[in-house]
Amino acid sequence: MTIPNNELNLAVVTIGPCFREYMIVRIKSLKTLIIGESRNPFDTDIFHKVSLIALFAWVGLGSDAMSSASYGPEEAYLVLGDNIYLAIFVALSIILTIFVISTSYSQIIELFPTGGGYLVASKLLSPSLGMLSGCALL
Repeated sequence: MTIPNNELNLAVVTIGPCFREYMIVRIKSLKTLIIGESRNPFDTDIFHKVSLIALFAWVGLGSDAMSSASYGPEEAYLVLGDNIYLAIFVALSIILTIFVISTSYSQIIELFPTGGGYLVASKLLSPSLGMLSGCALL
């Protein structure tokens, strides 16, 4: 038995949207289960609800600093080549950079003893940039 063309189209129209809605609801519930509910970036209480696990943040950020400290100065000296007399300027630049970063970190820790990048950027720059900073850490 063959189905006339107009009956087939009617069946697709009545079943199609229901199935599509069902799949959309299932996908949204699966997304909510895996990722969680969406948050409002302008909610002032968001910092207290969302936090990074310190171990993961330490592992991710610590490896970046360690690789920079290990390979950066060596590469700077290799680039000098035969111009060894410029090495004193490279060394002074490295010392100055370490001093500036250490001083600024000390000031940030003194101003925000309980906060991290999200809180600092939110208070000093803007809540939108604070959210961007928090997303970058993830």
